[in-house]
Amino acid sequence: MKLDANVCNNLKSIRTRLGMSQQDLANIAGVTRQAISSVESGQYAPSVAISLRLAKALGCQVEELFWLEDDLPEVEAVLTKPVPSEQQLRVSLAKIGGQWIAYPLIGKDAFRMEMIPADGKAHIPTTTNKVQVQLLDDIDKLHNTVVIAGCTPVISFLAKATERWYPQLRVHYHFANSMAALRSLDRGEVHIAGMHLYDPETEEHNIPFVREALADRSAVLITLGIWEEGLMVQPGNPMEIKNLADLVELGGTIINREPGSGSRMLLERQLNKEKISLDTLKGSERIVHSHQDVALAIASGIADAGVSTSSIAAAFGLGFVPLHQARYDLVILKEYLEESPVQQFLGILGHRLVQSQLKVLGGYDISKIGEVVATI
Repeated sequence: MKLDANVCNNLKSIRTRLGMSQQDLANIAGVTRQAISSVESGQYAPSVAISLRLAKALGCQVEELFWLEDDLPEVEAVLTKPVPSEQQLRVSLAKIGGQWIAYPLIGKDAFRMEMIPADGKAHIPTTTNKVQVQLLDDIDKLHNTVVIAGCTPVISFLAKATERWYPQLRVHYHFANSMAALRSLDRGEVHIAGMHLYDPETEEHNIPFVREALADRSAVLITLGIWEEGLMVQPGNPMEIKNLADLVELGGTIINREPGSGSRMLLERQLNKEKISLDTLKGSERIVHSHQDVALAIASGIADAGVSTSSIAAAFGLGFVPLHQARYDLVILKEYLEESPVQQFLGILGHRLVQSQLKVLGGYDISKIGEVVATI
């Protein structure tokens, strides 16, 4: 019997997870290998008896092997950004402030180093930012999710460490510059925003920007550490660059970051300090959106210099000219502090293995990691 188009099966994934070939399963279940292949490809619907034998052979329930697509539960979620046109959309999900948030898995957002599995699928709306998401995973797992936005690559390391320590916890991290992360927090799209912005008027890190962005909302700032910011240059600094004036005088090129990033703000402050116009910096119109992209541009010879951190420079074997020490803070709305996923993530900051990894990485002063540095 041909399989109904609305009937889904999980036969292949369970079989391969158990290390069984189609022939192995066929022998145990008492069917032909061709029958197994036809079921897995959706071309054949097995009888009740064969379904029961397959489930017994794989050590699972029939419902784990076969289900109706229409039976998948749905939740209403808010999209974090507009998406092109009406089509099926892969999303990851998290519950923040009592509502489901859907993060479109398209373009670069669909990958870390590998493709990200989807939590659900949705059809893109045309007139609203709300979507009905058909779940592809257990809803209990989705509830136990903490979402972070920030630009330091350390966030991905902390995510892995936290999930290792708390196997039931999911950590979703989105790379975003400091201002973008803060705006995502204000919109209710993340639990935690990472930032490293400096206000020369008050000589404070992060606090003035949080006060302005979050208005009358209450938040706490928990420090991750102090990191060195400056100019990344070619290995060994062959141009002997000490400042931006040297880069201009020698005709060197720079790779720039986008407005709103802490690196861009540091560059603009340094230009003002050295009384240099941005237009005189060759390559200043070329924009990348992460510390890693700055390093890759320099390592590949596309640029001679760019603003980043000493830890990134060390990771890529590049030279480094220090300009500023910035405090990197994690900003959390007070209303999220009692949520279990948030507490678990923050608790990992005090773990000795995490701190040992950060010390080995270098470029961070973590003597006050995990401390509350401000309450807004």
